[in-house]
Amino acid sequence: MVVLPVRTGGGHMTESVLEARNLEVTFRGRGNQTARAVDGVDLSLGRGEIVALVGESGCGKTTLSRALLGLERPSGGEILVDGQPLEYSAGALKKHRRSAQLVLQDPTGALNPRRSVYEAVAEGLRVHRFDGDERAAVADALSRAGLRPPERFFLRYPHELSGGQRQRVVIAGALVLQPQVIIADEPVSSLDASVRGEILALLLSLRESLGLSLLVVTHDLGVAWNIADRIAVMYLGRIVEQGPTEEVLSAPKHPYTRALLSVVPEIDHVDPIVLTGEPPDPTAIPSGCRFHPRCPALRDGEAQAVAEDCRSKDLPVLSDADGHEAACWLTGTPAGH
Repeated sequence: MVVLPVRTGGGHMTESVLEARNLEVTFRGRGNQTARAVDGVDLSLGRGEIVALVGESGCGKTTLSRALLGLERPSGGEILVDGQPLEYSAGALKKHRRSAQLVLQDPTGALNPRRSVYEAVAEGLRVHRFDGDERAAVADALSRAGLRPPERFFLRYPHELSGGQRQRVVIAGALVLQPQVIIADEPVSSLDASVRGEILALLLSLRESLGLSLLVVTHDLGVAWNIADRIAVMYLGRIVEQGPTEEVLSAPKHPYTRALLSVVPEIDHVDPIVLTGEPPDPTAIPSGCRFHPRCPALRDGEAQAVAEDCRSKDLPVLSDADGHEAACWLTGTPAGH
């Protein structure tokens, strides 16, 4: 299988290292209803690229991330790793999970309070039966995560560290296996504002020094603005807008993206857009555009010319294209559909 090129935010072409194609993940919800948590998603991550996956809680971001890591088996579609379909044998999954590592949102919950920093970082090496110099590998990972000199942290416990230091230990635990992909799920949401910039700067430096690819899962477009080459905005199981970060955030096409962007604190010239209606429910996906019950454009009369389409006609699934696209009847259906 050919490894497809991906255009990064800077316009450069690079190989796709991790990709979802027409991915579907369903669960049994309330009353035995089917919940379509991920519903026909195309998403790729290029080598050395940072992609931000953005959306509210419940939109499917975490489920998509788990599927990309091989922790959730798709109901349909496929995951490609370096252009090859992911296999679900025990051996293939173990190999994939060494190459693609997860950094969790809450470092306090991710670290065992009874285990030292050394033990926490060395755990992955032991699971994967690392046959090299364990002490040197742990020291190198801690150093790369910004905990220097690393030996000073070996015998410390999580309660002896600051929140930022705990998150660096979690990042070191991912780095110690020398992955090519890191999926960071809300990596700074639990940290003080003064520390968030440091952790984002660390992730950027790791991309530069190690050639890592990062998928940053976040509800905060401000985080995406500071770190990502490309942005994919997710709503109710689907990607509704995606493209280079600068293009998406300087000229958002989808009303949902505009609403998320309006509450970013750094933007002081935009009035906040309040989303009304019920939050997304993957067991009760509305007809037509799945965002239409909460769409400010419909509420304010902006979309009257296409209102009937919004309420009755489903939109094509947004493809993982190089350009800036949005799945919205108001702004036009995605290019190529």
